[in-house]
Amino acid sequence: MELARQGLHDYFTRAIDERRGRRGSDLVSALVSVYEAGDRLTEREIVITCDLLLIAGNLTTTDLIGNGVLALLRHPNQLAKLRARPELVPNAIEETLRCDPPVVQSGRLAVEPLEVGGSQVRAGEVMTASLVAAGHDPARHSDPHRFDVERADTSHLAFGGGAHFCLGAPLARAEAQIALPLLFERFPSLHLDPERPIEHKHVPVFNGLKALWVRTG
Repeated sequence: MELARQGLHDYFTRAIDERRGRRGSDLVSALVSVYEAGDRLTEREIVITCDLLLIAGNLTTTDLIGNGVLALLRHPNQLAKLRARPELVPNAIEETLRCDPPVVQSGRLAVEPLEVGGSQVRAGEVMTASLVAAGHDPARHSDPHRFDVERADTSHLAFGGGAHFCLGAPLARAEAQIALPLLFERFPSLHLDPERPIEHKHVPVFNGLKALWVRTG
């Protein structure tokens, strides 16, 4: 893990050096320009920003789309509703985020003493919040394990909340709302391959597919 992290850091450092000599219209060039304009960004902050955008703007959105495809293929009756009523697509994405979010947990630091579920938390202690469990809370959602593209309340915490709300949420939603209808329009007979297992990635925090085998006929 540390070797991979260092390799990614070195890659971005080289990219920054290249953009110093030859600007382009890409994001790294724009960040380098900000760096050279004054003290607003350090090189380390540029690397961290690139790292964040690569992971948060790519991995999680890919997992959201994959999880949405799987949910609809597992529930052909819901897919049929979506085909008949395309206006349900945004709701279907929110239902996917509630049922099977691309990020399953997040950490929070208690800034003051508080009580959570009958347990005392001291200031400075770190808490791990299960985002997927929140989406399946029966106190909030009726029949929480059922995937329903017509569900009235699809509220979830898949993008966090408050000051920590995901900056890329609008883009992730837009990409998923475009990708899913296009996929099922292009392959109207798409269905799961019964002879191949569904494989999930074994990555801490993140929740997505390693392999999803399908058939088109």
